[in-house]
Amino acid sequence: MKAFYGDLKLGILGGGQLGRMLIQESINYNITTYVMDPDKEAPCKDLCRKFVHGSLTDFDAVYNFGKEVDILTIEIEKVNVDALEKLEKEGLTVYPQSRVIRLIQDKGIQKQFFKENDIPTAPFKVFANKQELISANIPFPYIQKLRRDGYDGRGVKTIKSASDLEKAFEEPSLIEELIDFDKELSVIVSRNEDGEIKTFPCVEMEFNAEANLVEFLISPSTLDFEILQKADQLAIKIAADLKIVGILAVELFLTKKGDILVNEIAPRPHNSGHQSIEGNFTSQYEQLLRAIFNLPPGDTRAISNSVMINLLGEKGYEGAAEYEGLHEVLELEGVYIHLYGKKFTKPFRKMGHVTIMDDDRQKAIEKARFVQNKIIVKI
Repeated sequence: MKAFYGDLKLGILGGGQLGRMLIQESINYNITTYVMDPDKEAPCKDLCRKFVHGSLTDFDAVYNFGKEVDILTIEIEKVNVDALEKLEKEGLTVYPQSRVIRLIQDKGIQKQFFKENDIPTAPFKVFANKQELISANIPFPYIQKLRRDGYDGRGVKTIKSASDLEKAFEEPSLIEELIDFDKELSVIVSRNEDGEIKTFPCVEMEFNAEANLVEFLISPSTLDFEILQKADQLAIKIAADLKIVGILAVELFLTKKGDILVNEIAPRPHNSGHQSIEGNFTSQYEQLLRAIFNLPPGDTRAISNSVMINLLGEKGYEGAAEYEGLHEVLELEGVYIHLYGKKFTKPFRKMGHVTIMDDDRQKAIEKARFVQNKIIVKI
């Protein structure tokens, strides 16, 4: 492996906030970053050594970008996997591996992987189109998910009755049994080339009901040890079964019966690990670098109680972003603001996040609720 003298070129496919935070950590390791993104004004644009404006799904664009770097990673799954496979065959290190990205890109294949490897998940069926789904007469209610390209709440619909079928997706999809869950959990797990696996403490998540994306997160979880152990072991098993090199977010349901079911996985830094920047001895971004450069995994223990809040674009506003309430929020101790460099806001767009830390868990939660109500992203 090249020494970290600043000439090691890390390519990142995707220039959003995950790439931005990965670049911030890469600086500590003297890693030179190249980024490609379809948005000319992507958040990473002015932070990396070289920014390439290009489509992440275009074979030639991804292939040519990969030829410029020493190692290639992603911050979004929607990339051209055929180009990644060709680069791998030509000797470029691509982490996570193209086969892992291909599997995770298709939620139907992802669920089949769970089934084949005895990983507990909600019962499911796959359908080629809307008409096939209607003809199957599946008992209501259930969840419909697009097999490809769904993220941040997009590509998911709840079908409660026959009338809801009118708005069902036309494209290939899978349907899942509607789980009566008690909590949504997440475990971030890393694995390096030597096979060393390390998990972060399990966190509890609350979702925005309208946008269906993480809005509020508490770390670490205080659920019973047996439940947390199950969640941890599942994350380790998935990382081992995939033989992934990199980092993996494992999203979980805790049912009201006390069972743990895997919802989805993401082979990259994840919204449910943002609080690790301040809240854990090693952040998920440093852990990703350690994994892909085959370094020993870092200490993932929580430093204190931390609560993370996503700053979402206010409903009804679209335009140049302004942030109200920052002054009042920064008067509180243990508040850490992360803005993502996005010039324009729109409803429910992720514009930043705030991490709140306190040795008193309840105080951390109370401060977080204050922050959640005080900061407004509008125009």
